Amino acid sequence: MAVIGILDVDLCGPSIPRMLSIGRPDVHQCDSGWVPVYTDAAKTLALMSIGFLLEDPDEAVVWRGPKKTAMIGQFVSDVAWGELDVLLVDTPPGTSDEHLAVLENLKKHSRVDGAILVTTPQAVSTGDVRREITFCKKTGIRILGIVENMSGFVCPHCSECSNIFSKGGGEELAKLTGSIFLGAVPLDPLLSTSIEEGKDFIQSFPDSATFSAISSISQTLLESLQTA
Repeated sequence: MAVIGILDVDLCGPSIPRMLSIGRPDVHQCDSGWVPVYTDAAKTLALMSIGFLLEDPDEAVVWRGPKKTAMIGQFVSDVAWGELDVLLVDTPPGTSDEHLAVLENLKKHSRVDGAILVTTPQAVSTGDVRREITFCKKTGIRILGIVENMSGFVCPHCSECSNIFSKGGGEELAKLTGSIFLGAVPLDPLLSTSIEEGKDFIQSFPDSATFSAISSISQTLLESLQTA
């Protein structure tokens, strides 16, 4: 069984713990450093987030670049991840200190397989992701692919998908930049509710179109990593 690690370096908005319904457990230390928080008894999914280290969940992280860089260095070097099959790093949008710090620290310890870029269909979002593509090329990061999120709205009553924003922006960006288009995930109220409540959407709604989209993207990524 695969063992996955998730490193949440969105220091100003650590939301992964809530999405996984973990709460705010104490982070313990061992001889190798901080022990990540496991989401299941089999210890197949490990998570480290600054959300576990804040005394107050509403506390704002007001840090300058050097302090952010130091914390990310600790997350990469001083967490006892153990033997992982995949380490997934969730970063905030943009090309800032967090991204450079993650890249520099990961390269000290292992190979960086690549980056998954997520956009919404609108031009204002694809413009930001275009700059992230430039960042990847300048720093020598392989682009594993582009995902178009909020691609249409799935009605919770009839399951019909309506393009309330627009559609195809992510796929068009992939074509223009020579990147792989991994797929589109619609705006699904069932998925939003599952994330808000920390429930397992995959198990709850295995027949939904959103599940099919996420499953297809995941499978394509796994195959890409195996051939990297």
